Amino acid sequence: MSMNIYVGNLNYRVREEDLTGLLQQYGAVSSARVITDRETGRSRGFGFVEMEDDNDARRAIEELYDHEFQGRKLIVKEAMDRPERAPRRAPRNDDRY
Repeated sequence: MSMNIYVGNLNYRVREEDLTGLLQQYGAVSSARVITDRETGRSRGFGFVEMEDDNDARRAIEELYDHEFQGRKLIVKEAMDRPERAPRRAPRNDDRY
């Protein structure tokens, strides 16, 4: 079973390839994403990595938490499930104003 890992306090220059390389030392990585700002495209300083094996993921979390990477101490933990969002409603088309 796979585990999704949150990696925070990333240097803003970290790319997905860097994140993959860091965590591949602990096991097989299915995917890695650095989250970026929609408007600027700049990194928001955190990302998510999916590892194929839970045991490898737990070991990576234990060993990388507070580990310095590209000048920043990482925050590494199991990612929480994304909360359900209510569907967006279409804008009302009445002449209120």
